[in-house]
Amino acid sequence: MQNENLIPVEMCRTLYNIEMSFIQSLDQFGFIHLVGIEETQFIDSDELQTLEKLIRLHYELDINMEGIEAINFLLERIRNMQNEIAYLKSKLNATPQYIIED
Repeated sequence: MQNENLIPVEMCRTLYNIEMSFIQSLDQFGFIHLVGIEETQFIDSDELQTLEKLIRLHYELDINMEGIEAINFLLERIRNMQNEIAYLKSKLNATPQYIIED
């Protein structure tokens, strides 16, 4: 992680109009990773898309941390199944196709 990719949490908090306790909860649940340098906390710019998604879930849909955790778990399972389906489809396409005629 490069320091030039780090954004101060205070800037995100102000920009998105969210509480610091929400950002800290996201860090505690492992949804995002905060980096402390001296006395300032930062978030990697690569995690902004995740942060925005979590903000929408919490503030717009009024979903608590436990609900967000369940949603993330299910979305991860769906992504894994989609990857597995794509892998299995590619294996099927790589093998010769035999047509059995009656």
